[in-house]
Formats: sequence, structure tokens, C-alpha cells
Amino acid sequence: MMNSILLQYSFSDNAASEAMLGGTILLVVIIAIAIGLIPMIFYLLTLQNTLKEVSPENQKMPPSNVWLVLIPLFGLVWNFIIVNRMADSLAAEFAKRNIPVDEERPGYSIGLTYSILFCCSIIPVLGGLASLAGLVCWIIYWVKIAGYKTTLQQTKVNIF
Repeated sequence: MMNSILLQYSFSDNAASEAMLGGTILLVVIIAIAIGLIPMIFYLLTLQNTLKEVSPENQKMPPSNVWLVLIPLFGLVWNFIIVNRMADSLAAEFAKRNIPVDEERPGYSIGLTYSILFCCSIIPVLGGLASLAGLVCWIIYWVKIAGYKTTLQQTKVNIF
């Protein structure tokens, strides 16, 4: 009788421990996702605001469409589309405003590089290295696009 009571308590303690561990792991995952989303939100705001600086006739996509990158798996493909359309939008706007730029398609090379590296992050063994390189290229792309946004803001075309 005593053994069955002790056995019952040991099982209930194990179940409680496992539940607590599961809850802790879930909390850590939620916090990690939240921390990862914060820079992504600021990055997407930069892209959206840059596209808003481009005149509507030169926008190759609506600025709000950048947020589609947050859709899991689809976002990996959509990222390539964003980089392509952002480069074409910026090139058309810079040409319209007669602003000299050092690239034919502004930001395209580094944007394409970071998109490819993020896709390669799922490759075993090399994935970690590709992710790290992709992160560096992502930051460079982000800074470059933010610089283009500043250039566009400083050279606004007066409509009136």
C-alpha cells in the first residue's frame, strides 16, 4: 500500500516537472520569436517607407506588400520578389529625379545575396555558416535601402 502511494507521488511529480519544463520551453520559444520579430518589423518598415518615397508611377509593388514576407515559407520566395521590385522601383525613381547612383539596380546584388544565403540556411552543416553570412548581408542591404530612402527624402520633387 505504501509503495503504491509513493509510486503515485513520484509519477505526479514527474508529470508536474515535465509540464513545467514544457511551459518553460514554450516561453523561451515565444520570447525568441518576439526578439527575432522586432528587428524584422523595423526592417520591413524601412522597406515600406522607402517605397513610399518612390513616386506611385515608379513603384513596382505597393509599399504594404513588403509585409507578406512574414508568411512562413512563402516569405522566402517573396523576399526575392521584394528585392527585385525594390531595385527596379529605386532605379526608375533615381532616373526620373536625375540622381546619380552607383548601381544600375540599387541594392539588387546584396539583396539577392542575402536572399540566397537565407534559403541555403536549411542545408545541413553549411546552414549555420550560410545563416551567419545571410545575416551580415541582410544588415548591409537594410542599411543600403535606408540610405536610398534618405537620398529620396532629401531630393523630394515638389509637385506644387
